[in-house]
Amino acid sequence: MLGNDVVFSSFSVDDIEKAQEFYSKTLGLTVTQSDDMPMPLLHIQLVGGGKIMVYPKPDHTPATFTILNFSVNDIEKTVDELTNSGVSFESYNNEYIKTDDKGIAHDETGSTPSIAWFKDPAGNIIAVMQEK
Repeated sequence: MLGNDVVFSSFSVDDIEKAQEFYSKTLGLTVTQSDDMPMPLLHIQLVGGGKIMVYPKPDHTPATFTILNFSVNDIEKTVDELTNSGVSFESYNNEYIKTDDKGIAHDETGSTPSIAWFKDPAGNIIAVMQEK
């Protein structure tokens, strides 16, 4: 039924200008802004042709789950680069997730990717992960 239609994801932020700066300058993504709508919208272009729409929401509540996952070749290098750009990684220590000093969760069994989480300026959760 919908198999031939264009699909994209979207999420909200509380400050569209901060989001544009973060996603374009800090993360290095291609971001454009549409001002021809009743509200400004951001369009984030993804490798492979996908896209994400970001919209402002005055009563925005950050997502309590990971909204974006970036698959990277070298998680240690990526975390270091993002940290040097001002990104702060989350720290977890519970029965399911334990992160190291950099904020990276490593699965010693090799069954799941190494992963690290951080938040955008609106508090939405993003992850970088390295597949085994």
